[in-house]
Amino acid sequence: MAQTDEFGEELADFVRRVAELKAARSVPADDLPTVLDAAIFELDHVAGQLWPRYESLSSTGPSGVASVDRQEQQLLKALFQRVPVPVALVDRETVVRRLNLAASSFTGVRAGYATGRPLTGFLAHADRAAFRSQAAAVARGEGDRSLTVHLQQQPAVPVRATLTALRPSGEPRTAVLVVLQPADSRVPSPEHVPGPVPTLTETTRHAALMDLVDAVTTALLSGPVGDPAGVLERAAGVLHGRFADWVVADVAGAAPLSRTTVLAPSDSVAGARDVAAQDPVACPLVVEAARGGSTALPVRPEDPDAFGRDTSGAPILVRANVTSLLCVPLTTAPGPVQGVLTLFRSGARRAFSMAEAQAMDMMSRHLALAMGAPR
Repeated sequence: MAQTDEFGEELADFVRRVAELKAARSVPADDLPTVLDAAIFELDHVAGQLWPRYESLSSTGPSGVASVDRQEQQLLKALFQRVPVPVALVDRETVVRRLNLAASSFTGVRAGYATGRPLTGFLAHADRAAFRSQAAAVARGEGDRSLTVHLQQQPAVPVRATLTALRPSGEPRTAVLVVLQPADSRVPSPEHVPGPVPTLTETTRHAALMDLVDAVTTALLSGPVGDPAGVLERAAGVLHGRFADWVVADVAGAAPLSRTTVLAPSDSVAGARDVAAQDPVACPLVVEAARGGSTALPVRPEDPDAFGRDTSGAPILVRANVTSLLCVPLTTAPGPVQGVLTLFRSGARRAFSMAEAQAMDMMSRHLALAMGAPR
């Protein structure tokens, strides 16, 4: 019991030091590197000292202290969440197990969404392979690592990622603790820190989506039906810019698939020409949608070749800096798929939501009806 009391006192001291670190966030920017170093030291203290002692007490202590151990474990989880430094716990495949509040604010990704997805999915494509390799090396016990990466939503801002091994209690494999901080050791001002998805009310979101559905339906009713290419071109004109940065339309006719419309940002004229010249059969996402009739909603697509490559061999998704996409088959079940509509969002624009995917699914049926209607 004396060991448990001593552990509790040391943990209480740690809580007080964390509170002091939180209060130190208001110090001048030039002094923040010292605060960050202290926070990383405290995290290392938890991983190297407090956690092993907790494991020892859990395995050797009497059953009467089980409830106390559970309380201590809950406290450690709370501390992980409240530490004022962006921290993520990932496995050797970089799949996120935990993301604390500071990391959620720093990356602009909510913890509930990030959990179960690879952390590499939130990084620029060029950094993903290196990060995976370093995380695997740390998990194998080859020592701590540190490297510079870039978040996909802010590719111009370098981020320093520090990786250290951690063995969670009762688990056979080593996890990796990842600490993120600006590479220049200065914390960005609040207006430059990527925040979470904008907190619009459900009513406002619903109204905006209904306005979009109305605009697309109006465009369909304002022109001739039965002309698949013409129908898709009118709908694409409404969706482009307002709903997506890129709109790519493919029609299923006598040939397996034919590309009819490509609308891109004004600064991507050359990219639009390459996408227009691409054979849709070389786009795995489009082929799968046309074959299976199911909508795909990948956020920060992990596979850079999911939409094929351009004439130079560069992946389309990487060249267009795609951060979220919707690939929607155009069909009136149980009828055949008449075409596929693919929408890209790029850069810092927020990802497609499930509500937006549902609205797009509704519009896809309207499009399929207009495409298949008699002239």
